[in-house]
Amino acid sequence: MPSPTPSLPHPSAPDAQKTGLRPAQAATLAASADALLILLFAAIGRDAHQRGEIITGVFATAWPFLAGAAVAWLALRLWHDPLRVWPAGVAVWLGTVGVGMILRAVTGQTVVLPFIIVALLSLAVFLLGYRLVVAGVRRLRSRPRKG
Repeated sequence: MPSPTPSLPHPSAPDAQKTGLRPAQAATLAASADALLILLFAAIGRDAHQRGEIITGVFATAWPFLAGAAVAWLALRLWHDPLRVWPAGVAVWLGTVGVGMILRAVTGQTVVLPFIIVALLSLAVFLLGYRLVVAGVRRLRSRPRKG
């Protein structure tokens, strides 16, 4: 016999409501985008400095930053709202650079002020940039249509 009480809707992450994605899909897409953009950052840096070992070199350069992004995702549970610029984007950006530089220093890799500045600026453009585009698209979609 059916229950006389209507079932309540299951709450979902705010990003999922705005994009039409399930929460797990939004988190998977955002985490994948973050990882790919961090790998792109490492690849561009290695290419600019004409370093060899293309694939293994990119991963060797990127792993501290990928670990930093993972720490930010896990520590702040960013899967709940991963596509927002604040706090998710800023947390991933600062966690990626902060933890990444600490890991580079601990493992004997280069950590100098010019590199820190380049990493901060480049990863801000990448990790905050796509989230700003998503925010702009959301804003355009939510505008009332004329006519």
